[in-house]
Amino acid sequence: MQELLSKLIAAIDAGRPVVYTTLVETRGSTPQKAGASMLVFADGSQVGTLGGGCVEAEVKRSALQRIDGGHAELLSFQLDSDYGWDDGLICGGRMTMLVAPVQSREETNFCRAYHSLVSAAAGCTEVVLVDEDRFPRRTGERYLFDAEGVLAAATSLAPIPESVLEDLRPLSGRPRAYLSQGVSFLPHLPRCRLVVVGGGHVGQKVAELAAEVDFDVWVIDDREQYCNAERFPQAKRLIVGPIEEVVSNLEVDGKTFCIIVTRGHNHDEEALLHLAPTPARYVGMIGSKRKIRLILDDLRAASIPDNVLDRVHAPLGLEIGSQTVPEIAVSIVAELIAVRNLGDSPRKRSVAAMPTPAENS
Repeated sequence: MQELLSKLIAAIDAGRPVVYTTLVETRGSTPQKAGASMLVFADGSQVGTLGGGCVEAEVKRSALQRIDGGHAELLSFQLDSDYGWDDGLICGGRMTMLVAPVQSREETNFCRAYHSLVSAAAGCTEVVLVDEDRFPRRTGERYLFDAEGVLAAATSLAPIPESVLEDLRPLSGRPRAYLSQGVSFLPHLPRCRLVVVGGGHVGQKVAELAAEVDFDVWVIDDREQYCNAERFPQAKRLIVGPIEEVVSNLEVDGKTFCIIVTRGHNHDEEALLHLAPTPARYVGMIGSKRKIRLILDDLRAASIPDNVLDRVHAPLGLEIGSQTVPEIAVSIVAELIAVRNLGDSPRKRSVAAMPTPAENS
């Protein structure tokens, strides 16, 4: 979404006509879920997708008709023999799309505020009025609320309907898109920071996958040849320096996830000594049963209390029989997603061996 909004702002700044489209409601089986977005330009090019097929083609056709003027419009499609055959979705699903030319000052300001909030990773909720019976002549109006529920922008100067304020859900509960009282709510959840301590092969693959699922990745290593933009092009921050020194001065809050995947026992212990007592949402360490036991015993001897060490996910990752670096990375990122979205790992914790490849260097 951030990339799409960046291209939207670039088009606005260049004076290039553009139509913003987004999927505001789905029922049944559909190729995309509410929140999917697409930009359409005058030359017929696009950024993003609404699911492809006949539906997307029809939305694009409608967008091109309005690209030089017109109001926002809602289009509904039943995925039957007319609109579902090419996607294999002749199953009664329904999709409702917003088609909104970006021309007025209010639309432009809305897009800029949207881009700013998404880029800041703070989270926000796009709200669209979709029910003509409840909101005559107002369907397609949009409101943007920040993570605190404060109005950030609107495409209309009309008063906000009370039902919008009543049904706006806090982002702390990580809600999915939902429809209530004729209003579509499209949350964009805050991105959490993931600190990867160790720039070896496991850390590199975890960083790649985690960035794809909306973690802001920081990487720490004491070797510049392992901690650089070429190896971690998706990282928001790269920190090279003595691991104990860097980790002890790290910014860690209750939204921070930390994984320890360094090349050796001593570095792992140094990192865990400083990260375990922090308010981090998640602290995990890779390793065998023996290695984990030795490190935890050392930290207890250093007066780190058991209730602090009990929070550590070790070995980290879901048990999926991982053997290779990509498999281990998948298991780790799956657990990070589970903790972020569900509040905890779905598996019971036990100090059991997880294979760690020799490449973890």
